[in-house]
Amino acid sequence: MRRAVGALLGCAALFVTGCSAAPDPEVTFYADGDTTVAAPLIYCDEVLKECGDENTPVNLDVRPGMPVQVSVPGNVADTPWVIIVQYLNTETGEESVDQRAFTDGSRHAYTATPPTPQDRVAVVEVQQIGAAYGVDAQGNPIVDEHGQPQLVTRGIWSLQNSASPDRDRR
Repeated sequence: MRRAVGALLGCAALFVTGCSAAPDPEVTFYADGDTTVAAPLIYCDEVLKECGDENTPVNLDVRPGMPVQVSVPGNVADTPWVIIVQYLNTETGEESVDQRAFTDGSRHAYTATPPTPQDRVAVVEVQQIGAAYGVDAQGNPIVDEHGQPQLVTRGIWSLQNSASPDRDRR
């Protein structure tokens, strides 16, 4: 009898934990010898009906010329996702932006490499694309110049470079 009750309680615990919502995916950033894990700034279901709590960007201290490695979990990599990197030239103050899209489900990581040794990664943003698309006030899809619907971001993760300008000069 005790065995049966114990087995029943074990199955009940498994049932309850099996039905709980999966945690929001996290993105890992590695740069200049340090690692940080980012919760999404915002994360919604596939059709953007339900969104979770908002979080803040993570910070890393990244020197000029140093790359930032980004690793996304399988449930992000299996969907279309975009990476946007903003670089800042520490000598001229000029900014540049690089954007890449990954749609075939095979890419789980990306390395953002500054274009020159004087450039540093200022911001890295990862965006997961949802199954929804943008609509106008009448409910019609918003399309681009090629007639393709405007896709909507369902999750955003962000890294901000916390390096001080004094450190850039070392």
